Amino acid sequence: MTADIIIIGGGMAGISAGYELAKHVRVTVLEREEREGTQATGRSAALYLASYGNATVRSLNRVSRAFFDSLPEGFSETPILTPRGALNIAPTLEEIDELERESGEHFRRVGPGEIVAMVPILRPEYTRTALYEEGGADIDVNALLQGYLRGFKRAGGTFVTNAGVTAIARENGQWIVDTKAGRFSAPVLVNAAGAWADEIARLAGVPRIGLTPLRRTVALVGAPKIAGFAKWPAVADVAGTFYFKPDAGQLLISPADETPSPPIVDVADDEDDVRLALDRYANATTEMPGRPRHSWAGLRTFTPDNAQAIGFDAKTPGFFWLAGQGGYGIQSAPAAAQLTAALIAGLPMPEIDAEALAPRRFSQ
Repeated sequence: MTADIIIIGGGMAGISAGYELAKHVRVTVLEREEREGTQATGRSAALYLASYGNATVRSLNRVSRAFFDSLPEGFSETPILTPRGALNIAPTLEEIDELERESGEHFRRVGPGEIVAMVPILRPEYTRTALYEEGGADIDVNALLQGYLRGFKRAGGTFVTNAGVTAIARENGQWIVDTKAGRFSAPVLVNAAGAWADEIARLAGVPRIGLTPLRRTVALVGAPKIAGFAKWPAVADVAGTFYFKPDAGQLLISPADETPSPPIVDVADDEDDVRLALDRYANATTEMPGRPRHSWAGLRTFTPDNAQAIGFDAKTPGFFWLAGQGGYGIQSAPAAAQLTAALIAGLPMPEIDAEALAPRRFSQ
């Protein structure tokens, strides 16, 4: 099967890029699994935080927010974002001050009375002062993914599942991709394979850029029996040691772990990490969490500087990187997809510093 562009990876990154590109060129998206979004996309904590990430990532967040707030007609029957808010807490004022200096434009400082009104179970040492991000929101990840997938198919895009890549070669200006679902060719190959992106590069004879998959653990426990729980903001420790938030009538807790892990299909949660999440929650609140009702883990894949790699490879013609989404891949997907389409198809450039995301920064 021939196309103008092959995208390897049927998660949020690959499908959103396909959505933007398929309006203008012939695009085929190849997914190894039986359906879309089964790896990092399907294991997200589903939060939009404009403040999340370094300055380069925050620029992607900002452009993506415009997309979420003004969805294309027919994209989704329901909003993608639901207001949640996010409370950043710490036992010392110094930690709060440091976060405020770094990205204070996203926050307002709140005092003890407002903190306790928002989340009454926090221990006193966490209620002296905090930073509140009013624009924080829950993301309907499935609605976003399905909106992109429907639009991609309506524009003539081809989505192929059970298409694990077995070999890649470059012949006469074309990329030849052999998969379990057949052979595909195109002059441009987009590497949106998540934790497997460096492995896809190796198959294509392209130098790796040093991606590191890190395991993140999440547990769901019963909700505190406190009125108003469903409207609590997400709560995160400024030091990055835990976070929790309401989730479909339950409480989602994570130890914010970042454990290096090889890219494996069924990454498993670790009992020690689940226990750590519960302990850190108990230490910061007056509640003892119950036994987890469900727990899981996912891989968040980072570049060496924690900003995404989006752009053509510095030395290999037609090989495009869309990788290293880290923990911001869902909330930054619209901007990353728009930038990808601009760089490949010459479409209008979003207000993003493309040079700061160019993968050649890792080969200099």
